[in-house]
Amino acid sequence: MVYDEAVLAKLTSATTATLTTVLFKKGIRNVWIRGSTPLAAGQPRIAGPAFTMRFISGREDINTPAAWSSPTSTRAAVESMPSGCIAIADALGRTDAGIFGDILCARMRARGVKGLISDGVVRDRVGVISSELPVWCSGIAAPPAVAQLAFVGWDQPISCGGVAIFPGDVIVADDDGAIVIPVTMVEEVAEIAAEQELMEAWILQEVQGGQPLTGLYPMSQENEERYRRALQAR
Repeated sequence: MVYDEAVLAKLTSATTATLTTVLFKKGIRNVWIRGSTPLAAGQPRIAGPAFTMRFISGREDINTPAAWSSPTSTRAAVESMPSGCIAIADALGRTDAGIFGDILCARMRARGVKGLISDGVVRDRVGVISSELPVWCSGIAAPPAVAQLAFVGWDQPISCGGVAIFPGDVIVADDDGAIVIPVTMVEEVAEIAAEQELMEAWILQEVQGGQPLTGLYPMSQENEERYRRALQAR
């Protein structure tokens, strides 16, 4: 799924806090991916279409070193990732096996992948951070994924962090974590979120100037008229 860069720019300019509020008002509540937090401080906010990956619980007959060379492997998945996507992996919330390390993250970065999101963990922390691929996950573990998990495919519906994600849905991630926006709502949510960011910036300015919250957040008709006049005067 390819999105207009202007739409993605609007989403990137909005916080995940704003976006979840917009989605809540639209009746969509379960969008915040549990167990997925920034691996490093200072990561940029990112927005892009989801490239989904799925792990299942491992089993001794399939969890062998040969899995690394399988046609259905994380290596093959990485080589299928389009530039501009955000890789998102359902790792069952397991925290005892790192699903990706420094080499795969470096390759993802080279392919133009915007970031990696997972409810699992990564390994080679220093190397992953050095790859400059922004990562949101549940932490770090030294063992490889094949020690506990089996990779079974990509570009299919998954459940990551308790959230349903379909290929083409848009992922937005920042310091508050990662969220999903359903593919059918992306453009509408981008427009509303951009407007809400402007409104909340004005409200914050008013609060910092000593205005009380009553009638301001949410806005009364009088304050909304003041806000509209302020926009026109810009």
